[in-house]
Amino acid sequence: MGSKILTFLAILTLITAAETCHPNDLKGLLSFKNGIYSDPSGRLGTWIGTSCCKWEGILCDNKTGRVTQINLPGFFTTEDGTPLQTCMNGWLSPSITLLSFLEVIDLSGLIGLKGKIPKLIGFHLPNLRKISLCSNKLEGPLPKSIGKLSKLEELYLCENSLSGVLPENLGNFEGLQDNLLSGDIPDNIGDLQGLKELDLSNNSLSGRIPSSITKLKVVSIIYLNNNQLTGEIPEAISLGQMPSLSFLRLNDNKLSGRIPYSFGYLSSLKRVSLANNELNGSIPSSLFKLKSLTELYLNGNRLSGQIPTSIRQLSQLLILTISNNMIEGPLPLQIASLVNLQTLDLSFNKLNLSFIPKWLLKLPSLSRLYLGGCKIEGVISEDIQATPSQLQELDLSANHLSGKIPEWIGRLNGLYSLNLSKNFLVDRIPSSITNLENLGVLDLHSNKLSGSLQSVFLINSRFSGGSMAFLDLSYNNFTSGIEQIGDGMQNEFQYMNLSHNFLKGKLPDSIGRLEAIKSLDLSYNAIDSDLPTSLANATSLESLKLQKNHFTGKIPEGFLKFRNLKELDLSDNFLEGKIPYGEPLINFSKDSYKGNKGLCGVPLDPCRP
Repeated sequence: MGSKILTFLAILTLITAAETCHPNDLKGLLSFKNGIYSDPSGRLGTWIGTSCCKWEGILCDNKTGRVTQINLPGFFTTEDGTPLQTCMNGWLSPSITLLSFLEVIDLSGLIGLKGKIPKLIGFHLPNLRKISLCSNKLEGPLPKSIGKLSKLEELYLCENSLSGVLPENLGNFEGLQDNLLSGDIPDNIGDLQGLKELDLSNNSLSGRIPSSITKLKVVSIIYLNNNQLTGEIPEAISLGQMPSLSFLRLNDNKLSGRIPYSFGYLSSLKRVSLANNELNGSIPSSLFKLKSLTELYLNGNRLSGQIPTSIRQLSQLLILTISNNMIEGPLPLQIASLVNLQTLDLSFNKLNLSFIPKWLLKLPSLSRLYLGGCKIEGVISEDIQATPSQLQELDLSANHLSGKIPEWIGRLNGLYSLNLSKNFLVDRIPSSITNLENLGVLDLHSNKLSGSLQSVFLINSRFSGGSMAFLDLSYNNFTSGIEQIGDGMQNEFQYMNLSHNFLKGKLPDSIGRLEAIKSLDLSYNAIDSDLPTSLANATSLESLKLQKNHFTGKIPEGFLKFRNLKELDLSDNFLEGKIPYGEPLINFSKDSYKGNKGLCGVPLDPCRP
């Protein structure tokens, strides 16, 4: 009889626990709810009464009735299987630490969630296994008490504005990227033997990379890029260290010294980026023994010597970028063995090619070729039109190319980006360029091109899916075609520079169709129209340069719509009348308006009655 009573009481206790929230849990959850003033998902609308274990996003332990999980991510799936992206606007309540049995807290991607991570989180929530607060607006220091969370397996705090230093005994470094963290990486990081991913990218970390990092036995991802790290890259002491490391990003730091020969020990490496550092010396041949390597970025360093012939061993290589170094020629013929290579960037080295090797253009998978500043001479090689794979991007800038842009350029149907700037090209842009329906970037600046711009402006108007976004034809000898600007063009245009030419005529109303444009430079020409009022439709403009032309009339009132404008120059024209009063026009200096004798008003002298 007694055992039956005890069983009944146990069942009654479980029912009661499920029905009534523990006072501390209830207080903590309601404090969180009160801190949120906007919940488009409607999930907090279910948080009514005292049965918190039935609330959406809350999970409790069946035995104790205590809350163990808060799952309210910004991206979730509804009961009918529909994916939904939502947000919450408000503040993260420090009272959340009252939920002392909490094991998982996921408030990631809520976008509008502000506040600080509670200072004592590591003392009050000892059972935490997972903290996911990525993609919010949290700020303040990373609490040192997080290092006390001995059970912590996953920590995701990326894409916030957290600051301060990393705790010495932090249990897991996953997902701290895109914050404002500073200081050194703790020397004992190698003690985290269970660590599989290390992402501290996009912070302000300084000092050296600890040598103990090579002791991480199961780590597969190390992202330390975009910090201020200094010193040499640690050597892997022996073969077999970091055997699982597949993805390594150390780019955009201040690392110096040579690339360690021991890189050849990291047999699982697939993607390596050491770009934009201060590395010197030759490229170690051991780097090309990594037969699983698919992407290698060494650009923006001080590397010298020649490309090792052992490069032929990288049979899986897709991307090779060695630009902006001091690599010398000749190019090893062994590059021809890279049958899977899609992107090759050798720009701005000491290669002195004179011409593009025919064997290079026969690479079967090549689609992106960058040979800027390689001292290539003569006319543009006809072999370019016969590449086995369609070229998508071609950069031959800053060479010694001469003659015309060939008519066959229009046959490169897959071309998205074409950069022939800083050469000695002459004559007109061929009409066949209008056949390039996928062209999004065209850079021909600093040549001796002449004639009309009409063919360029017709590229997008011929194709409903036109994607032109970047156009730079500055520092040439073009004289006409300005009246076609915006006519039939798509709205993707973001950057246009036609400055330092000899363009005449009127700026048409159709320019107002470029509503997405951010930078427009028509300076140093001879355009002689009024400023079209339709230009005010380009409300995304951040930079507008129209100086040294023959513009007349008044500045349109619509220019006050340029709320994003950071740079303006209307100087040395024939504009007149009062400058429309208001931001952003009154924020610019007198230099933005000087040389227009008829202009008056802030920031110039007052207008006469």
